[in-house]
Amino acid sequence: MALQPVHTDQEKSQLIKLKAGDEKAFDYFYRLYSLPIYRKLLKMVKVEFLAEDLLQNVFIKLWDKRELIDSDYCLKGYLYQMAQNSVYDFYRSLAREEKLQVAVKNRMTELTTEVEEKLLFKETHDLLTSAIEQLPQQQQMVFKLCKLEGKSYEEVSEILGISTSTINGHIVKATKKVKMALLASHDVAFLVFLAVLTKLK
Repeated sequence: MALQPVHTDQEKSQLIKLKAGDEKAFDYFYRLYSLPIYRKLLKMVKVEFLAEDLLQNVFIKLWDKRELIDSDYCLKGYLYQMAQNSVYDFYRSLAREEKLQVAVKNRMTELTTEVEEKLLFKETHDLLTSAIEQLPQQQQMVFKLCKLEGKSYEEVSEILGISTSTINGHIVKATKKVKMALLASHDVAFLVFLAVLTKLK
């Protein structure tokens, strides 16, 4: 809305007083323009309490910036511009807040996932370690060397001095016992190790 020249001497007089910090002049303009400004805001935001808050912000800014008012122009034009800008500022702020909320939520989800994964890994590792420790000593050694350290049967045969067929027998028995121990735990951590367990056949 283009600014219009002041139409009455009374308004110009009140504008001069407002610029000087006269609270009665402020009240005069509030009574004169608050209702039409409120209606404009309500038309823009469609929410009564929000329009009321924005209206108060408009008049707070008017008081804070009163010294910048040009008393040669009608205050109504300034107020309409301020009302429109306040709505734009509100929506920009809202958009930034939504983006911030999304960013924070995403990061919190990532952090939660990271923490959960670490806890799940530790829990599963502890279960697997406990299951292995329940094996007979030679089965433990064979299982650790073959399944955890990735050594071949031939390498384990040389280390332990036993045949590859004996190693295979230990692996079959140890794998079955480890699987049963993890299944018996009824823990979701077992699912994470499913991929590993498929290699324990």
